[in-house]
Amino acid sequence: MRGSRQTFFNLFCILWLPILLKAASSPPLPRGNDPSAASLSSGLYKGHTCVGCVLVVSVIEQLAQWHNSTVKAAMERLCNYIPEKLQGFCYVLAELYGPHIAELIDREMNADVVCHSLKLCKQDPGQPLCHLYAPPKVRLSAAIRKAKSIMKTSKDLKVHCYSSISTAGLPHKKSFTGFSSVCAFPLLANLCEKIKYVMRHKLPFEDFDGDKFSTFPTLRGYHWRGRDCNDKNTTVYPGRRPDNWDVKSDSNCNGIWGVDPKDGIPYEEKFCKGADSQGVVLLGDSAGAHFHIPPEWMTVMQMSAKSFANLPMAFTDELDWPQFSEITGFLNSTIGGWTDSLYLRLRRRNRCNHRDLQNISQNGGSSGNLLYLIKSLARSQLLDNPAIVIYATIGNDVCNGNRDTLAHMTTPKEMLSNVMQALRYLDSRLPKGSHVILTGLVDGRFLWDNLHDRYHPLGQLNRDITYSQIYSFLDCLQVSPCSGWLTPNETLRNLTSERALQLSNVLKEIARSEKFANFDIFYMDFPLRQTAEEWHKMGGEPWQLIEPVDGFHPSQIAAALGTRITWQKVLHEWPQVLGRENPFNDQIEAIFKDQGGH
Repeated sequence: MRGSRQTFFNLFCILWLPILLKAASSPPLPRGNDPSAASLSSGLYKGHTCVGCVLVVSVIEQLAQWHNSTVKAAMERLCNYIPEKLQGFCYVLAELYGPHIAELIDREMNADVVCHSLKLCKQDPGQPLCHLYAPPKVRLSAAIRKAKSIMKTSKDLKVHCYSSISTAGLPHKKSFTGFSSVCAFPLLANLCEKIKYVMRHKLPFEDFDGDKFSTFPTLRGYHWRGRDCNDKNTTVYPGRRPDNWDVKSDSNCNGIWGVDPKDGIPYEEKFCKGADSQGVVLLGDSAGAHFHIPPEWMTVMQMSAKSFANLPMAFTDELDWPQFSEITGFLNSTIGGWTDSLYLRLRRRNRCNHRDLQNISQNGGSSGNLLYLIKSLARSQLLDNPAIVIYATIGNDVCNGNRDTLAHMTTPKEMLSNVMQALRYLDSRLPKGSHVILTGLVDGRFLWDNLHDRYHPLGQLNRDITYSQIYSFLDCLQVSPCSGWLTPNETLRNLTSERALQLSNVLKEIARSEKFANFDIFYMDFPLRQTAEEWHKMGGEPWQLIEPVDGFHPSQIAAALGTRITWQKVLHEWPQVLGRENPFNDQIEAIFKDQGGH
């Protein structure tokens, strides 16, 4: 069983990447709409494909430079760095495009020129010619024409590329987008559909009893929700109230069950009755899901096989790391910094809360598409404990990649409608005694102010790529995570922050004026300023609070410090939210120390 599962996982990893890229390129879902009906924006897909090509070709060129090797050797080195289960994917791409890449790099053409000549970057009619690097001495368009001419006149390159495509069993296309057509093969179609289902609905891929909890870590498994302790019984899952005080078995997966032989009292009743047990639920975006691309993937001076050991896990968690996140993190961080989360603090406060967590977040999450995502919440008013729900879409209501970005921002009226719909849904699902905390939007001017003139990891070797260049490249391709903030246009940055403040004020007014039957509601500002001040006191620099590769998301350090600040605010202003400290925590740990793992 274990061997067959691993074989399946290897295949899954190979298929996951093109589908992940495709999903990442999809536009935000219409408000409350079923994502299965949403169409793919080919322009966005092409934009992300171009970005991927330029990044990979840049890494190959730099590997050759750093190791004083041929370009072919650099490609082989890169494929050997990648875990074995993904090496086949790498070698197919190397066979398809390797000779062309090597030929052009050897002629001192940069990654922009290479990717345009491969048609992985395209200039649409009437649109600018997008590039990451400074244009060559000859005009960029002239360099691209020369590269295409080389491709046409090189017989060896043409024969090699076409034969490689044929032997790989792939469609005769020169575009990487053709690779995703592997899902057209009958034997893989069902698996691809299941992958797409996971990405649309944000439910565990492996969930045998259908209770929305899993024993598998990634693919929306227990990295995202508390680990199921019996995946063959739909009445057993984290967060439920104990069944008959769990005399015979652990029905809520907190590791506490059985009867104390000294007095005949069930341990759940003795330790957890009246203990204000409650779970943690995050409704959020990529910041809440903890999006992260390891900088070692793009910094050749640090690159080795160890750098990519976590690649399959990262792909199958959508490049998110919820297990280290600010709200639901539960594992020690392996991506720098340290893990501190609201869940871990609640668990330390009351060991009965063990495993009661749900991270219902998605990359690109906003107040609009959260109306569909919220339906994956697993909570029963009749059977489950109350929950603390953190509503935190901190940027995507003002962030988009459109050139007319202001026109695509959520309006205050839309924000009010979206959030009220979400809260009414929560009121119909959450047990009485729950709490909801609305988090305001971030002031993203912090990003440009602290990063624009610094070198990106991809520019560390040659001191040739700044964050300003990265932002401009993404914006040109209309795949910027936030055109309104990641721009040299100060007026636009200010207008984006002004709209963010307006939307935060909507949340603040909702918390002040609205009442609900099953939960109380609070508002807090996103604690960026306090986080920066705290980090400065510790001797840190502001730029270290931002993810180094994407230059947009909070870093692991920012997440951990944000937890501390949020906890202190809630503890001092709304102590009823956190519940009482459980006086039996030490006894629980002593008796059930072997059952406290996540």
